[in-house]
Amino acid sequence: MNRRYLMVQAVSLGSILGLSWWLTGSGGTLTGSAAAPDKVNLAIGYQVDPEWPRKPAGLEWGQMPGLYVDAKDQVWIFHRGKAPVQVYGQDGSLIRSWEDKGFKSAHHMKIGPEGNVWLADAGAHAVYKFTPEGKLLMTLGVPGQAGEDGRHFNRPTDMTITPAGDIFVTDGYGNSRVVHFDADGRFVKTWGKLGTAPGEFDTPHGIVVDSKGRLYVADRSNARVQVFEQDGRFLAEWRNLLVPWGLWVSKTDEIYACGSSPMRWGSGGRLGAPPKDQVLMKFNTEGRVLEHWTFPLSAMGEPGSLNWVHAVAVDSKGDVYLGDIQGSRVQRMVRLN
Repeated sequence: MNRRYLMVQAVSLGSILGLSWWLTGSGGTLTGSAAAPDKVNLAIGYQVDPEWPRKPAGLEWGQMPGLYVDAKDQVWIFHRGKAPVQVYGQDGSLIRSWEDKGFKSAHHMKIGPEGNVWLADAGAHAVYKFTPEGKLLMTLGVPGQAGEDGRHFNRPTDMTITPAGDIFVTDGYGNSRVVHFDADGRFVKTWGKLGTAPGEFDTPHGIVVDSKGRLYVADRSNARVQVFEQDGRFLAEWRNLLVPWGLWVSKTDEIYACGSSPMRWGSGGRLGAPPKDQVLMKFNTEGRVLEHWTFPLSAMGEPGSLNWVHAVAVDSKGDVYLGDIQGSRVQRMVRLN
């Protein structure tokens, strides 16, 4: 047996072994006869609950900018229509609604540590504190008067309340700043101006506070989230991840942000209006993206689609509630683990 014949034998044997490995995937059994592996969903998902809420007949919603889930998992909404504040249970039933109180342009809402309801009325240049039943307790700003000092806002967008009672307001459409008040509503300080540098803003549109007292601001038209100490000291920015419209912080300090994918400026007056898609992201406090989802952008109103998502809230089970402007509704997205 000469050397050339041995080389041909080796090449042929190698080809057969290679073909066997390719057919079986790892050797042993041909692919055609192997059992298919189970399909395991490693990605978290959401499925819309089309039966939620059970809104009473004749109760029409307007644009839906404000949304909050309280400690009892009751869902509060603040919309631009009749009965502007409504509360729904987990079963979708209407628990309570408020009569019209003359709001000019509803925006974000919060439930404070003591259970009181905070509402930003961008059209009235005011922020209000109410009891859960709708009794007015405090007014920040001068309703009907725009300004940029310790007493006036210019179309404020959101507020957050610390456990100590301090109030931080994003004065975001007409001004570009954060305004700090103490628990009694006395002006403390303000920071920020129109710009792109750290600590500057272009449409600060939402604000939340975590368990350590750090503030997170949705700097919408700069396509970033900025992080601050309560004295206004800049800590970090999370850039080029989304155009944030609304924020939510969980009890374990997970930061949710809803909005759209990053965009460059077009012809619109606000970045992301209209959005090109609908995005929800979850971060840790260091800005690491933990989860990322997209939802269909549609003006047709199909269940599970969104149309200018504006607000996000999360209940104790991890189900997500999303309110949108053009869709004029809030939907429950059930978490699929």
